[in-house]
Amino acid sequence: MSDEDKDSKTESPSHKKLSDAAEKGNVPFSKEVTLFASSLSFYFFMLFFLPNGIAKLGEALKDIIEKPDQWQLENASDVVSLAVRIGWDSAAFLLPVMLLFAVFGLGSSFAQNMPSFVLERVRPQMNRVSPMKGFERIFSVQGMVEFAKSIFKVAIVGVVMFFAMRSDFLHTLDAMFADPVVVPAMLYASMKKMVVVIVLATAVLATADFFWTRHHWYTQLKMTKQEVKDENKQAMGDPVVKSRQRSLMRNRARQRMMNNVPRATLIIANPTHYAVALRYVREESDAPIVVAKGTDLVALKIREIAEANQIPVFEDPPLARSMFAQVSVDSVIPPAFYKAVAELIHRVYAARTPKRRIR
Repeated sequence: MSDEDKDSKTESPSHKKLSDAAEKGNVPFSKEVTLFASSLSFYFFMLFFLPNGIAKLGEALKDIIEKPDQWQLENASDVVSLAVRIGWDSAAFLLPVMLLFAVFGLGSSFAQNMPSFVLERVRPQMNRVSPMKGFERIFSVQGMVEFAKSIFKVAIVGVVMFFAMRSDFLHTLDAMFADPVVVPAMLYASMKKMVVVIVLATAVLATADFFWTRHHWYTQLKMTKQEVKDENKQAMGDPVVKSRQRSLMRNRARQRMMNNVPRATLIIANPTHYAVALRYVREESDAPIVVAKGTDLVALKIREIAEANQIPVFEDPPLARSMFAQVSVDSVIPPAFYKAVAELIHRVYAARTPKRRIR
């Protein structure tokens, strides 16, 4: 990535870009956290399982060494039997540490990111075997950080180990002349102190690397202003296409509304600007329903259809404007309009009723 690209990526990554990166397996992952978990698991093994495990393994080997007459090695079957016995005893000794490594390793991975199957990570890619890409990765910022972490682990752990174990130097020399029975205890104490130093050093390194890894990952996913605009446009759709879709939807709704005008009972209109078509059939609803409404050209079209279908038109500008503003299409008129509309409906039905002849 060039410096210009880095400088132009000033916007925070969108939720979509973060999700796309996760789907491709591009998630922040700190190897130092896993290393700390492994060191901590070995410390727990030393603290809770190693003394008892060594004692049991020592008893098993002592039984074999002190009583060799119990094991006849006359053929291959005897050798296999002895190897199986030693193998089972060794496996019982190593099983706790293997389980601890597995549990702590998986736990450190799950704590950073939940597991997911990503084919993109196993798909063959030429840049993974390209020497030039390899050199770029080595001498990149991430490569320099990895190199610095390696130097830190060697230097800091070595320095801390020196000061921590300096006081045990003479005790280590004394172990050469001490009773062999106490030598394992002395070595165990020294080893435990070394492991504690390693755990503390890796804890510091893991904490720093955890936050650095997420910062670097977040920085790599930052977007330019143009990328943000393009993503928003893609998410919301092309404005021209959406405008065209809205226009088509309005035309279809208007056409459906015009098809309902011939079913209207009456039209309330402002001479040219407003028109509201009402339908009232006592068997269908308790109150009149607005089946169509419009202004200007739509209003004139409603009146034209009404006249063609011999639907009475009443000009009442205040009523037409109020009803147009307050009632939507396919809705029952509110009680405030009952009285005015009832009078008009009465006139419509009165006009339809044939007058009786007076004899």
